[in-house]
Amino acid sequence: MKTPPARILRHLAWLLILLPLAAMAGPPFVTDDPEPVDYQHWEVYLASQTEHGPDGVSGTLPHVEVNYGLVPGVQLHLIAPDAFASAGQTTREYGYGDTELGVKYRFIQESGDVPETGIFPLVELPTGNSNRGLGSGHTQVFLPVWLQKVFGSWTTYGGGGYWINPGAGNRDYWFAGWLLQKQLTKTLAIGAEVYHETAQAKGAKATSQVNAGLTWDLTDNYHVLASIGPAIQGPSGYQTYVAFQLTFGPKN
Repeated sequence: MKTPPARILRHLAWLLILLPLAAMAGPPFVTDDPEPVDYQHWEVYLASQTEHGPDGVSGTLPHVEVNYGLVPGVQLHLIAPDAFASAGQTTREYGYGDTELGVKYRFIQESGDVPETGIFPLVELPTGNSNRGLGSGHTQVFLPVWLQKVFGSWTTYGGGGYWINPGAGNRDYWFAGWLLQKQLTKTLAIGAEVYHETAQAKGAKATSQVNAGLTWDLTDNYHVLASIGPAIQGPSGYQTYVAFQLTFGPKN
């Protein structure tokens, strides 16, 4: 049996590193919420996410995320990333990655004991060069349901869904996560999440991770977001996220 060429091994390593990045959804956390952007309002992020694992480092540097409130209860979503992948000390790649599109739809408003509930289907388009480790090479789809409840200065949300993950050696997989967030001051909120993903490829292991993060409102329109956290199950590693966010829209 012949040993696969080193180039193929590097590409497989980059793909395995990049796969967790597709789950990034609710800045600065991986777990998302059902609350869409307000009608005719915008959220624009200039951000960077990194994933550090046993086989190297990958991420976005930077990526642009845009969310827009199309109609009440419905949000359009786009992520356009510049991606990088580093497998080992000498091999590094940088270029445009996979484009993410989505629509968030809230179909239940929070009331009494009833949590706010919505769906947020996402499509990952294979616009990145998979031969250079900058994309998956296949269209991926995420079909989640999210719930949220507010208790005074505390907010908790989470849920999960199913990833359709085509490609040789890949497996469809499940994601589930939950988060608790505290509004410490008028301008500062902190939170922590835990999430779990089943195996994404044949022979791979399920993974679990925890993250802690914050949102700091510099003004009504300018915000800073950040999170960091380690893996607690599966391959060792950790992720980081940092972003500058601009929000704007009609004052009424």
